[in-house]
Formats: sequence, C-alpha cells, structure tokens
Amino acid sequence: MWQPFREEHEQFRATVRRFVEKELTPFAEEWEESGCFPDEVFRRAGELGILGAHFPEEHGGSGGDYWFSVAKSEEFPRARSAGVGMGLLVQSDMATPVISDLGTPEQIEEFLKPALRGERIVSLGVSEPGAGSDVAGIRTVARKDGDDYLISGQKTFITNGSRASFITLLAKTNPEAGAHGCSFFLVPTDTKGFSVSKKLKKIGNKSSDTAELFLDSVRIPRRYLLGEENMGFMYLMQNFQTERLIAATTAVAGSQLALDEAIQYGRDRSAFGKPILKREVWQHRLVDLQIKIEAARAFCYRTVDRYNHERYVNKEPLSMETVKLISMAKVLVGEMNSEVMDECLQFHGGWGYIEDYNIARAWRDARLLRIGGGTTETMRYYIAKLMGL
Repeated sequence: MWQPFREEHEQFRATVRRFVEKELTPFAEEWEESGCFPDEVFRRAGELGILGAHFPEEHGGSGGDYWFSVAKSEEFPRARSAGVGMGLLVQSDMATPVISDLGTPEQIEEFLKPALRGERIVSLGVSEPGAGSDVAGIRTVARKDGDDYLISGQKTFITNGSRASFITLLAKTNPEAGAHGCSFFLVPTDTKGFSVSKKLKKIGNKSSDTAELFLDSVRIPRRYLLGEENMGFMYLMQNFQTERLIAATTAVAGSQLALDEAIQYGRDRSAFGKPILKREVWQHRLVDLQIKIEAARAFCYRTVDRYNHERYVNKEPLSMETVKLISMAKVLVGEMNSEVMDECLQFHGGWGYIEDYNIARAWRDARLLRIGGGTTETMRYYIAKLMGL
C-alpha cells in the first residue's frame, strides 16, 4: 500500500501535535473570545521548526518536501480554533513561498528567515474591497519615483493584517496592462503612509485577526520589488496553488476530527431508550460521510504527490494538469467539508448549536473554505477553462 509519509514526516507530525495539544488547544476559548492569539505563538512555532519545515535550508528552513507541510496542516484542526491554524498557515504557506521562490539573498535575509523563525509576522496583501477572487481587478497602484516606488490603495480580508511587520503585497505597476501589469512587493508596515483602517468582525475563524489596510503614497525602495516587474499575476497564480492545496488538506483533517467526535457523542447520548449511534438512519448517514472524507483525502494525496514531484523533486513550474487538480481538490473538499460539519452538527441536536461543543465552532469556521483563496464558483470557472470547455 502506498504510504506518502515517511518516518521523518511522522516524527515531525508528532512535534506539531504536541505543540497544538499543549500550547494551542487549552487556550482556544480564550483566543476566540479575544479575537486574536498571542504573537508568541508564531515565535514558538518558529522555534520548533514548524513554519519552515518545507523550505530550503539556505532560506532558513529544514529542507523538507511538501509532505511536511501536509502533516502540519493535518494537525492544526486539533487546536479547536481554525483562526490559529489560519494565521500560522498564512505565515508558512501563503505569504512566504513567493519570497522563497523569487527573493534576492538580501530579501531572504531581511524578510523570509525571520518570518520562518516567527520573529516577523507576515500577511499576504491581494484582495481589495472591489476585487476578491477576480484579482485582475485590483486597483492598488505602485508607481516609480526615482529609485523608489510609491504605493497607494486598499487591501481587505487580510489575515494577520493588524499585526504584521510586513506585507507581501500585489499592486499594479502598469494599470493599462490589466492582469499582466501587476507586481509583488515587500512592504514593511512601519513605513509612513501605511495604516490599518479597521479589524473586520467575522462569523468564523474569530481567533485570527483580519484587517482592512490603507496605503497612502507608501514609499519603498526598489530593492523591495519581488521578482520581475509586471510578472506579479503569474507569480500569484503559482502561489495560489499552495494556498488552495494546503487549505484542502487542512479541511479534510478537520472533517475527520468532527466525524470522530460525532461518533463518540453518539455512543454517549441516548434517545428513546438507546444510544443514537445505534439508530440505523444515523449509521448510514455517518457511513456516507466517512466515504466522502476518504475519497477527498485520496484525491488530495494524489494531487499533493503531483505537486510535490513537480515543485520539490523536479523543481519546475506546475503543469496545467496539476493546477486543474488543485482547483478540483478545493471544490471537492470545500463542499464535502460543509456537508460533514452540517451533518455532524445536526447529529448533536440542540447541543450542536451550543458553543460548548466543538462542532458549533467547526461548523461556523468551515464556511470560509468555499470563499477564501478563490470562491468555489471561481474554481469551477478555472477548471472549465483547463478542460477546454
């Protein structure tokens, strides 16, 4: 039987699980109430090598392959607070891979290495009030001014945005060129003209801070341009694949955790004279959920295997087939995850609607997967194009 995880992956998984269960889970309720978790969590994850396990050693990582990131993502749902996992995954899998791919040695030293150590918190600045899944519609502009760039615009839905020390930010450098006129920049948040206009109140993932950002002629040196000018959209499309894939593997693990807890609840809870787990109607519904989880996990693992082979073994750009599979994985898992959480909440009856039970929070948090990183509708649009439809 094919087993993607080797002994070193499982040792790393054990490290992540200890960290989650001892240093995150006990504080889930507190951090949900406060709407944030401490900055120290980033530093602690960095000390344990959790943030950089799948980055090259010369970039401050451990030199592992992508399966290390998958192992990590499968343990984060045990924190019982999806916002914590979201904040850490933005740090390790969404805002930093593009720096590793494109960064100069100086950019690696100044930004990436301290981020992987958890010493500098980072956000990915792409979405705007008028441009979410349609990133080609962004209006933030970066114009040259001597040896600098002046950046003006707004960003919204930015995880870690209210406390990040820098933003990996997408802006238009050639507005007339549409999607092909975008560039990536590293923007320190202590630069004059940068401000957090407000923290956004969300229905889920409450322990992660999500902010709206404002840039008013923020001046940054030319050396903070990531990669080539006007190539940002191409870089983003590559970076999006990591974000979507890691979100899918995380959600599969979260679905399994919710189902396992529902089954235990069904053993302990009786109605009309016997445990509700013994009711055939619920047995069949729970079986169907397990089948769907297994199918989604198998699809994700197949996709991860292709992604890992292309990016980490061959060190080449992703094929369109792999991009298509990643988009399919996000659609498949997003819909499966919502169904599992909804059925498990229903299985708990009235207690499922009470936040003392983990399923209430998991149900609420799961809704984001069909929106963030590209809506399900946007994913289907991309898949249709890749299928030649």
